[in-house]
Amino acid sequence: MIGISTYLESGARWGVWELEAALLPVGYPRLVQRAGGLAAMLPPDEPALAAETVARLDGLVIAGGPDVEPVHYGAEREPRTGPPARERDAWELALIDAALSARVPLLGICRGMQLLNVALGGTLVQHIEGHAEVVGAFGSHTVKPVPGSLYAGLVPDETAVPTYHHQAVDRLGEGLVASAYAADGTVEAVELPKAAGWVLGVQWHPEMGEDLRVVRGLVRAAG
Repeated sequence: MIGISTYLESGARWGVWELEAALLPVGYPRLVQRAGGLAAMLPPDEPALAAETVARLDGLVIAGGPDVEPVHYGAEREPRTGPPARERDAWELALIDAALSARVPLLGICRGMQLLNVALGGTLVQHIEGHAEVVGAFGSHTVKPVPGSLYAGLVPDETAVPTYHHQAVDRLGEGLVASAYAADGTVEAVELPKAAGWVLGVQWHPEMGEDLRVVRGLVRAAG
């Protein structure tokens, strides 16, 4: 059972309805399902309930989404940083803390990788160019694994990945190591040493592609 964090939107429309909604692009649960896992969506909840939630899971995915509020890494908001998603930030930071404490396998995707870095005391670059070339459309670039890393064990070759982001890891959080880079030097994957359990973050969006190797690694670790 792989839990996946969700968006919380003030108004979503389907049929005749427009209501507040907890939602998730279908690529995320389908990715987990295609990799052999059972997908459970985790809408924002009280952070105090995160440990109880994680205790019922075999693995956790922190999904992509809005920018992390800079207050969480001691920075002022810059003009191109998006509006805060405070309920998501609080809930997902609590989920990450609970998963690390319980050694539940954890995968962060895009925002999820950035939030993992922030949860461990790292910082973010609030805007970079070239990783979201067309608004609302995923691009592609190659990422190169660091030999000997968890990520390289899953994907040993340089690979083209679906990408859409404008922020990136700056200072790495405590214990994290970079395990893949883009051609321009942007950190594209981070992980904790094996002794800490299975913990990986990727900057790209595997749910928008056909490569299942990363999520299959999560599902195997969860089993």
